[in-house]
Amino acid sequence: MTFPEWTKPGVYGALVGAIAVSILGFTWGGWTTSSGAQEMADSFAAEQVTLAMVPVCLGLSEADVQRVERLATLRESSSFQRRNVMMETGWATLPGTDAPSRDLADACLAELALDVS
Repeated sequence: MTFPEWTKPGVYGALVGAIAVSILGFTWGGWTTSSGAQEMADSFAAEQVTLAMVPVCLGLSEADVQRVERLATLRESSSFQRRNVMMETGWATLPGTDAPSRDLADACLAELALDVS
């Protein structure tokens, strides 16, 4: 069986084109693998849960009988220590968990607006 003369260049062109489309699709086209999509979904879900829990953190801070002292401690601490101090208050602990959430502590600090300036 004989193939036409253009078959070899046509097959090479199709392979190079497929590779080029794949490279362009994954770099600029927004294509992603299933594992990459799963990572993005997990990250987005975690961010949304943190944002949804900020009112709970603020509610816990308002209900705390030692609120004034703890807010004073937060204001006096350096910006590097504030997250740890917030986590020690217990306000940044998600319901049903034992350990405080670092992300929730950051989000709650941002909502409390403790800047001394």
